[in-house]
Order: sequence, then C-alpha cells, then structure tokens
Amino acid sequence: NVFFFSTILAIIGEKRIIVQLPPDSTVWDLKLEIARIYPKSDQAIRTMLTSLDQVISNDEEILKDQAKVAFFPFVSGG
Repeated sequence: NVFFFSTILAIIGEKRIIVQLPPDSTVWDLKLEIARIYPKSDQAIRTMLTSLDQVISNDEEILKDQAKVAFFPFVSGG
C-alpha cells in the first residue's frame, strides 16, 4: 500500500495505490517503479521523504510484504 501527500499527490492524482514488487525490494526500488508507472512523478518521487510502516525511512530500507509506505515532501520551518 502506497500513500501520497501534498505535491506528489497532485502529480500522481491518486491518494493510494498498490504496487507489487519482488522480495527484498527497497524503498528506492519502489520509487523507481512509481516513476515507471507515473512518468510525470519521476523527478519529484526521487526526493520525497518516505515513511515505512509509520517510521521515517531511507531509500535502502527493505520493504516487507504488506508494508504501508507514504511519500511526502520535506518540510522546513522555524
């Protein structure tokens, strides 16, 4: 289950999608697959902050079966 928020939601046009990947795929593999399915997202998805099962993760994290992944842009503030 993949969830999108903010600018990436506007690009993808869907709040939630399901993506099938081979075992031992990483967050980066997922980003590449999303960019393949939604070519307009290619540049944006590569820079998105990723939450894996409600924990901020990096691109090298291995995805577990039935993982919940969310993408949203980095935020800054004071």
